[in-house]
Amino acid sequence: MKLVATDLDGTLVRTDRTVSPRTVAVLRRLSRAGVVIVLVTGRPIRWISPVYDQLGISALTICVNGAATYDPGTDTIVHSAPLEADVLAEACARLRATVPGVVFAVERDGGRQMRHEPGFPVGPWEANHGSVGPAPLDELLSRPAAKLLVRAGVQPADEFTARVGACLHGLAEATNSSPNGMVEVSAAGVTKASALARVARTHSLEAADVIAFGDMPNDLPMLAWAGRGVAMANAHPAVRAAAHDVTETTNEDDGVAAYLERVYAH
Repeated sequence: MKLVATDLDGTLVRTDRTVSPRTVAVLRRLSRAGVVIVLVTGRPIRWISPVYDQLGISALTICVNGAATYDPGTDTIVHSAPLEADVLAEACARLRATVPGVVFAVERDGGRQMRHEPGFPVGPWEANHGSVGPAPLDELLSRPAAKLLVRAGVQPADEFTARVGACLHGLAEATNSSPNGMVEVSAAGVTKASALARVARTHSLEAADVIAFGDMPNDLPMLAWAGRGVAMANAHPAVRAAAHDVTETTNEDDGVAAYLERVYAH
């Protein structure tokens, strides 16, 4: 395997938002040995810097579920695949017509900025963030967005994702990465897998050269595409069932690091 792709939350990152020294050491060793390291996450760009600070390597990062590929060395988005404004408007119109109480937010510029309807719940860590703020729906729909976020009160995550996906069939991709009932919508054909395949091609690599780690439904396309897709021991049941392999331990106990130490023992 010449490329290691890993999700962050629930996979590489622990619940306290830290990356273990063991994991840092393994990734640095592989990077020095010429293995390509790619971070692949649903996170927006504005949430990435704490991970870079801990890893100490400038790994290319696929953000917002594949809609933006970010180079930390140059602080630039090297590839973008947003929801165009007309598609965004159609998606919101369909959902507002069929889902009671639905509210929206959008991630823009790879997630450097977030705008949300006033009724959309925002985490306390972002309540006073300068790049996050409320806006009316027409302003949300005025320009392309990396990702559309959909909420409708407390919802069972998988069932609500399926409902949103059915409503947007043929128009956009719907997935989730948490149990809190928020659905993440990307442009049609845009997934972690599509972005990772593009990065692999820039290194003249194919799926067979790639090992990928993940834990939630938004990781499923990437794990299916990779030559070896590995689910975390703590992964969503559907992810464990679909993966080629499962780590012996969770993200809390160096699951990725332990697996990589076995794969790259020499």
